[in-house]
Amino acid sequence: MLSRLTKEPGFLINVFETMREGLMIVDLEGRILLFNRAAEDITGYRREEVIGKQCDILDTDTCSLFAESGKERKCNLFEKGAVFNRKCRITNKDKKHVYLLKNAVLLKDDNGEPVAGIESITDITSLYMKELELEELKKGLRDEYWFMGLLGKSPLMQRLYDQIRNAAMSEAPVLICGESGTGKNLIANAIHKLSRRKDGPFTHVNCASFNDSLLESELFGHKRGSFTGAVCDRIGRFEAANRGSIFLDEIGDMPHLMQAKLLRVLEEKVMERVGDNKPIHVDIRLVSATNKDLNELVQANKFREDLLYRINSILIRTPSLRERVEDIPVLAFHYMKKISGTNNKDVKRISPSAMEMMGNYSWPGNVRQLINALEHSVITCKGDTIEVPDLPEYVFYNKRVNRNEDNINREKIHSALALYKGNRTLAAKHLGISRVTLWKKLKEFSMDQT
Repeated sequence: MLSRLTKEPGFLINVFETMREGLMIVDLEGRILLFNRAAEDITGYRREEVIGKQCDILDTDTCSLFAESGKERKCNLFEKGAVFNRKCRITNKDKKHVYLLKNAVLLKDDNGEPVAGIESITDITSLYMKELELEELKKGLRDEYWFMGLLGKSPLMQRLYDQIRNAAMSEAPVLICGESGTGKNLIANAIHKLSRRKDGPFTHVNCASFNDSLLESELFGHKRGSFTGAVCDRIGRFEAANRGSIFLDEIGDMPHLMQAKLLRVLEEKVMERVGDNKPIHVDIRLVSATNKDLNELVQANKFREDLLYRINSILIRTPSLRERVEDIPVLAFHYMKKISGTNNKDVKRISPSAMEMMGNYSWPGNVRQLINALEHSVITCKGDTIEVPDLPEYVFYNKRVNRNEDNINREKIHSALALYKGNRTLAAKHLGISRVTLWKKLKEFSMDQT
């Protein structure tokens, strides 16, 4: 039956007319030979308006180029033989833009010679506009919450952004102080990128990662044979950072002997490689960071006072996460989406109770620890929403605001049990107490049968 139908006159035309995709056939000169009903709906042109006309009547952005003589037609189909899943834009009859997904192939005769091109078009304008809206939304979020890789809109972060901008306008040494995980490396990088040295190198050294001899070689370089293992000449980070910036992280852990050598470089702008006495002039901008109290280290004779005065011309203190709790939702959703994509998960939301738990935690590891907690939660999550049980165990203790067990009354316990449908483990976590303490409280309030 089917074979007989395919031989009927007009069978292929009927197939073309019932297709939901627009279909167009053009000859080797680009004249339109066939234009189906879906193509009419997409372009707004009636077939009698386009049959025999050049296909550039549709003003397709991928089929033209600009030359000295003006706009010229250029058809990739007849050059490459096929076009697959190409996004393009046309102008419809009403002079409005329509966004399409286009596929095209050559039709050939029995000798393999091309005789025409057949092209299918799908209207993706609504999808394109949604993507555009999403990009605009993302851009709006970046503009509102992002600053040079740092995320947050709280007053403390706004003040930090101002400090970064001001520091970038100067050449003076900067000391960044703050707890671990607060983004001190991001701040150092932002200062460099906003400064006049932005086109120069930016080198980073963690002073806590090396002992005396290795740190000296790392910072200043060495000559071949200057010590065991020095098999060739090597430039140091200061030399590599010439006309740029050098970031010395954890400078509070720098050995005392190295502090004296660093002070000389900062004062004289001259350094020497290990095993060499040839002075090398360096032009660097120093940015340092520490999670320690350098004034206390000075009092304990563990840090040179003259070096401290030399490196802290501009002092920036990074706020801890518990000081800017209002930024936690923005941070949490951003990293949740990022981690979800990396782990091929479809986690889209964080429940209000889980977000409340994260807001109540003290976050001693700050943003770095928050990211770690979200990695745990995304992997643990069974659905598309992070719930309280998905959070790591430590989030339920070490609360930002210490709750006195004596302040946990009958009403709070009843509310927590109702919230978690009688689950005492989750209720205890919500209240910030152990399950044993909750059991004692239930006994105390004669609620043990609840």
